[in-house]
Amino acid sequence: MNDRVNPSMHATPDGEAEIALVLRLPWEDVARLGQEAGRLAAQMQRPVTLDEAVSHRLRSARAAAAHAKPSAEQPPAMSASASVSSLPSRPPAEQARQAIERINGTA
Repeated sequence: MNDRVNPSMHATPDGEAEIALVLRLPWEDVARLGQEAGRLAAQMQRPVTLDEAVSHRLRSARAAAAHAKPSAEQPPAMSASASVSSLPSRPPAEQARQAIERINGTA
């Protein structure tokens, strides 16, 4: 458990990236993801996996955040021309914590 391994990242044919992570979640969060997968499956008229539900949830949270009015405490949004490499790197634990907060809707 103390071994730190960087998650592998793969480019997908649709121009996105895929990162494989192992997260330990409380059952309540897994149940919420199952509910999200059920809603998404009903909307898409096909079966949806939990990882699809997580991806959809993260994308919809990101889209909602992009349309939200910036408050005085939040920095202004980055321009579309800013590159990912210009972003400061965050430790994997911080990235995982933020992903879980987005999934839970507490971010």
